[in-house]
Amino acid sequence: MKQQIEGSQAIAQIVARCRPEVIAAYPISPQTHIVEALARLVKAGEIGRCQYLNVESEFAALSALIGASATGARAYTATTSQGLLFMAEAVYNAAGLGLPIVMTIANRALGAPINIWNDHSDSMALRDAGWIQFYAEDNQEAVDLHALAFRVAEELSCPAMVCVDGYVLTHAYEPVDVPEQADVDAYLPPYEPVQVLDPDDPVTIGAMVGPEAYAEVRYLMHHKHIKALEAIPRLGTELSEQFGRPSGRLVDPYRIEEADTVILALGSVNGTIKDAVDDLRDEGWPVGAVKLGVYRPFPAHALRRVVQDAKRVIVVEKDLAIGHGGIVSSEVKMALKGLPIVVETVIAGLGGRPIPKASIVRTVKAAFLEGLEEPHFLDLKWEVVNKELRRQEERRRSGPTAANILRETGPFGVRVL
Repeated sequence: MKQQIEGSQAIAQIVARCRPEVIAAYPISPQTHIVEALARLVKAGEIGRCQYLNVESEFAALSALIGASATGARAYTATTSQGLLFMAEAVYNAAGLGLPIVMTIANRALGAPINIWNDHSDSMALRDAGWIQFYAEDNQEAVDLHALAFRVAEELSCPAMVCVDGYVLTHAYEPVDVPEQADVDAYLPPYEPVQVLDPDDPVTIGAMVGPEAYAEVRYLMHHKHIKALEAIPRLGTELSEQFGRPSGRLVDPYRIEEADTVILALGSVNGTIKDAVDDLRDEGWPVGAVKLGVYRPFPAHALRRVVQDAKRVIVVEKDLAIGHGGIVSSEVKMALKGLPIVVETVIAGLGGRPIPKASIVRTVKAAFLEGLEEPHFLDLKWEVVNKELRRQEERRRSGPTAANILRETGPFGVRVL
C-alpha cells in the first residue's frame, strides 16, 4: 500500500524488511534519518535478531560489517560524502574479500570547500572500488533497488551501493509503496554465504597475495561485475513480477523513437530531463532520454543498443574529473566507439546547484544549432570566475578562492557588499 513518506524513512523500512542481521551506523547528513529510523526499529524488536552497532566513525562502521559479513551475517550501513572517503580503505577491502555488504550512499558533494548539498562526487570517487553501483531516480526506485541490491550482492558475493540523491530524495516526501514483509521474503531468500569464518573449519580470508597471483584475483572481481550485467536484469525481472512494477533496468529509455539527440543522466535529475524532453518534443525537436540505472558495472552493450540510431548523446552529470571533464561521458564515448554519434558533456548541479528544466532545454537547442564546448558547464557564473582569475593574475596573495567567490555571490546567491 502506498504511503506519503520521507525517502529516508521508506529506505529504512525496506532495509528492515530485508532482514539484516548487523547494522553499523555513524550518522552524517543527509543519511542520518535512515540509520535513526533503523535504530528505532531494532530497539522495538521489529528486525528479528538484528544487532545494531553504534561506532565511532565511518571507517569503523564498514570495518565492523566486514567482520560480520565474513561470519555469515547479512550486513548493512549508510553513509555519504566525507564519510565515504573516510571509509575508503574498508570499501576496497570489502570488495576484495567478496563480501556482499549493502550500503546506501546519500549522495553529497565533497570538500573543500565544505558543502552538504547533492552531487555525485562521492560515489564517483569510489567507482572503481569493486562495488556494484545502482542509482535511483525517485524514492520508489530507491526502495526497490535496496531489495535488488541484497539479492544481486548475495548471489554474486560482491558488495553493492544504492546511490540516492541527498536531500533531493532522502528528505523528500512522496507516495511510496514499501513492499510487505511477505513479498520481500518471497523475493529475497535467507543469506547463504559463499565463505564463512568458522572456528571448527578454519580458513584464511584476506591473505597476503604477491605478484604471482594478484592479477588473477583482481580479474575474478572484474568477472563478477561482468556476470552482474546478466544477473541484474534477470533478478530485476523477478523483482518486477513480485512487486508489480518495473525495476532493475540497466538502462531505461524515454521517448527515443526517431530521436536525433538523446540526453543521458544518473539519478533524480532524470525527472527534470523527461519534462524537458516533453517540452522539446512538443516544439518539434527530435529529442529523447536514457537513464543509467546502473553505473558499475558499466552497461556498455545495453547502452549501445538503445542509442545506436541517435546522432548525438548529451551526458548531463553531477560530477567533474578535475583537469579532464566528464566522468560518465568518458565511459559513454568508449561504449559508443565506432558509431557515428557525437557525445557532449554537460557538467551540472555541482554542490547542489539547481538544474532547471529551462536550462536543459536551452542547452539542448544550443547543441542542435551550434554545438557545445567540451565540457559545457551548465549555468556557470562566468563573470564571477573571470573576476577571480583576474585577481589571481594581479596579486600573488589573492586570498582563498572559496572566500573570494562567496564575496561575489554571497551565501545562497546573495551578494555581500
